[in-house]
Amino acid sequence: MRSETDSEDGAELRHRSAPERIWALVVDALAALGTFLIAGLMLLICADIVARNGMGSSLPLISELGALLLVMIVCLQLAATIRADRLARAGLFITPVSASRPRTGAAFEAAFCLVGALMVGMMAWATLDVLAADWERGEFIGTPGLGTLPTWPFRLLILIGLTVAAVEFLVRALRSLRLAAGAA
Repeated sequence: MRSETDSEDGAELRHRSAPERIWALVVDALAALGTFLIAGLMLLICADIVARNGMGSSLPLISELGALLLVMIVCLQLAATIRADRLARAGLFITPVSASRPRTGAAFEAAFCLVGALMVGMMAWATLDVLAADWERGEFIGTPGLGTLPTWPFRLLILIGLTVAAVEFLVRALRSLRLAAGAA
């Protein structure tokens, strides 16, 4: 796998294999879905504001739906954030080490990514239990008679987003381990 650094924005141009292109497509599709859901959430909030000012009451499901959508959006876009190296972290240590000792910096980056994969993987595992419980109990949000939605589709998308993010951390860890070993 050969990589070249792009011009101004620091993005990498890669001659990717088919699995790498498919993986990038999956990550980008989840991020695009998250972006679409942001637009939907904004429309829901605006509709709720109009309803509150015009009718004096909130629309049904808005607060519950907004809370689930917000968590779902973060989880769906997490893998793209990791892949773009935009995850918030303190670079006071790894960045200077990487500049002077690239292989040592890559080893620290691999450790960071492995810990990230473990943490996000544990979140995905916990979400799997919540998804199973929601499915078995028939959990829903809303008020019966006014409007309800099952919670399992939201939990499923949260699980998918977290799982893809954990795998993206592993992909980055493997890439960093290869760099640390000198097999770039």
